[in-house]
Amino acid sequence: MIISLHNVVPRLPDSPFTRPIDWQINTDEVWGVVGPNGSGKSLLSELICGKIAVQSGNIRYHFLDDPEEKSGSLFPAQRIRKIEFNAAYSLLDYRKLFYQQRFNNSENEEVPLVSELLPLDNISQENRLIFRTFHLFDLMDRKFIHLSSGELRKFLIAKVLIDNPKMLIFDNPFIGLDEESRELLNNMFVFLLARRNIRLLFLAPSLEDLPACATHILEMKNCAIHYRGEKAGFTPESLPGDAPFPGINWDDFTLEDRTSGSNELVSMIHVDIAYGERIIQKDINWTIQKDEKWALLGPNGSGKSTLLSYIFADNPQAYAKNIRLFGRKRGTGESIWDIKRRIGFSSSELHLYYRANVDCTAVVASGFFDSIGLFRKCNAQQTLLAEKLMEILHIPHLKNRPFLKISSGEQRLLFFARAIIKNPELLILDEPFHGLDDYNKERCTSIVESFARQAGRSLIYVTHRKEEIPDCIDHCMRLQLISWDT
Repeated sequence: MIISLHNVVPRLPDSPFTRPIDWQINTDEVWGVVGPNGSGKSLLSELICGKIAVQSGNIRYHFLDDPEEKSGSLFPAQRIRKIEFNAAYSLLDYRKLFYQQRFNNSENEEVPLVSELLPLDNISQENRLIFRTFHLFDLMDRKFIHLSSGELRKFLIAKVLIDNPKMLIFDNPFIGLDEESRELLNNMFVFLLARRNIRLLFLAPSLEDLPACATHILEMKNCAIHYRGEKAGFTPESLPGDAPFPGINWDDFTLEDRTSGSNELVSMIHVDIAYGERIIQKDINWTIQKDEKWALLGPNGSGKSTLLSYIFADNPQAYAKNIRLFGRKRGTGESIWDIKRRIGFSSSELHLYYRANVDCTAVVASGFFDSIGLFRKCNAQQTLLAEKLMEILHIPHLKNRPFLKISSGEQRLLFFARAIIKNPELLILDEPFHGLDDYNKERCTSIVESFARQAGRSLIYVTHRKEEIPDCIDHCMRLQLISWDT
């Protein structure tokens, strides 16, 4: 055996686990833990990582050498490492940063470079090969907060590999990665298993989100083990019969007229995208008309998030570019709030900066004010609409829960609700379904389709998975990974 859990009861206040946990991982087994959002996958991994104490029962780490480590009485913090999106918080205090800061070069001088957080002295040849394969050496002169979500994912993997852990736990292993990077990561898992003798464990909302090397499945439901066994013998249950979206009256969420008098929502003429002295994209021409639905595609690091920052008024570089928003040239007297009030927006990067531990209803309602955190008090109608939208998404039980105490998948649902709550004229969804289970993906996709059927509504949808592109998409902008040195 590698790890065994025998009659384990976690020590948690109001523990959601309904019965003791019995599970063992044997040599040559690669387990994937699957289950719906909020089913207990992350809690189970934190139990294995020693972040949650054991009330009764025992956990044994048979692959470790120290007798105290084996018994779990002395947990080896550096021996078992978890790679998750929120791991970025351990490297940078995002509470001292603001989202727009990543686009303001004059205000992030104290933010470390990637090379300062990822020392390459005396790294093994095997790690050097992995870093080169993932193009990590190309990121060394970049500010950490300038990394895209996919580049951040690669960085976090590299950072952990330097410590030579005995076991890696990957939470949503492919989140934020383009198709090429997902294939490279699949190959890297095989390499780690064969050459590095590292034990691997994966957490994902569905079978399709697991790497090919997974041999066994542990399915969680309502914080209890529903299935454990070989992957070949696992048959996922079909989606519930009510998964399709039941309908929404968008008029209820239209509290004021946000419709522009111009049919042209976005116009970019000969626009460049640059990170410092590196030009990532050159001579972009893009026009978005009212009622158009666009897919924005491109590999990690091709500039998609920066391009969106020009539209959502987060990037001051937009003032020096030939950009018109809602019929008005940037820098002609409009405020950023004049622009933001017409747009609903959600992204993985925005998620990192949302560190306010307010209740979940307040997170959804902050979409009325385009704020990261609720800085204005909601009126009764706004609070009611936030709660109504949470019921539509089947998450009313989160209403009074603290935002930082729920799962990352549940947090992503709240950000989706936050983006659509004011029924915006332009909806921008940057990889909105990261970490969502199949049931929630289907319901959220149906909501996007319903939104798009309204007259006068436009959409920009970013994804690395072609199968997630909604049927309503009728235009496509594709960025290639090309760079020039200035």
